Amino acid sequence: MNSLASSTRTDLASTHFARVSARRLLVLGGISLILVGMVFGDIFAVFVLHQNAAHVGAGLDAAAQAALAGDTSSVATHFQDVGSFLENRGTKVDAHVHMIDFGYLALLLAMVQPWIAFAEKTKRRIAWIFLTGAGLLPVGVFLIHYVGLAYSPLEAIGWASIVADLGGVCVLLATTVYLAGVLLHSRSTSTAPDTLLALRTSAGQRLLAGGLMLVLLGFAHGAYYAAADLYRLDAADFSILNSMVTGSASQDGLRVNTALAEYGQLQGDKAVKIAAHAHIIEFGLLAMILAFFQPYVSLSEQWKQRWVFTLLAGSLLLPVGVLFELKFGLLAGGLADAGGVLVIVALLAMWIGIVRYTGRLDAAAEMAA
Repeated sequence: MNSLASSTRTDLASTHFARVSARRLLVLGGISLILVGMVFGDIFAVFVLHQNAAHVGAGLDAAAQAALAGDTSSVATHFQDVGSFLENRGTKVDAHVHMIDFGYLALLLAMVQPWIAFAEKTKRRIAWIFLTGAGLLPVGVFLIHYVGLAYSPLEAIGWASIVADLGGVCVLLATTVYLAGVLLHSRSTSTAPDTLLALRTSAGQRLLAGGLMLVLLGFAHGAYYAAADLYRLDAADFSILNSMVTGSASQDGLRVNTALAEYGQLQGDKAVKIAAHAHIIEFGLLAMILAFFQPYVSLSEQWKQRWVFTLLAGSLLLPVGVLFELKFGLLAGGLADAGGVLVIVALLAMWIGIVRYTGRLDAAAEMAA
């Protein structure tokens, strides 16, 4: 009886998770997007973020000093430099965020595949359109700073922006079609049992519990920030900006330098708290989603448990390191980067396990035939 039940579960699972199925494409593609986005984010944090912030601060200081000296041409030049550094940072942050968010969306779409009222061939084509767009958009956004308007047929939109917009259209189109499929299925009387998500493992249960705890911690931190820091930081923001435009003329230079330093510290304080809040909730949701696919990670139970622990440990270490970065400097930054590496390694291991599992099922099905 146990052998028969196991065979039945395997047959159903292979039907939902075959090598060329839309679900498999979306799961592997979604994890790949998250992996690439996280690797890019780690590289950006180590080699670009802090250096870019230093350039922005120096540019604002130089512009302020030029304004005090009445050198209007230099003020404009310094602000152009600041704008360039901000665009450089902004496009990289947007590319990082969009790639990871599209990975999350791909995993969620993979979960609802049995409830989409289209043929498997159609769902697979839509999955390819989604993944193509999910790759094009962040690449296009990343290139905006470097390509600009060169050789563009339009006056205000460059080729990189056009590529990014095309990617966005692909993602929007694919998601809309999938939504239409879900609505069509909801109106039908047929049912689609999903054995893939019905199976449970201890690794999956730990991911669900750990992910829920991470989300709760993120909510608690957000509530504390809103109650204890939000209004205080907003008031300090106004106070610092106001100090730049008041006071005696003889104290202008000293006041501007002090105000700029305080303002930079204040913005850094806001940034790390918001980033820590966002990251811990995102990692918690990722853990909860991955929990459903743990039965199809073809690794030994011992190694699956290890990768679950690695993922949860990194998911907690990264936001904690970010939160204390201003206070402890490079030490906290190093801990945050280490947490990111742990999450990346665990995700890569699960990705490899899913690839191995799918191949094994296909081989078993071919032998049975």
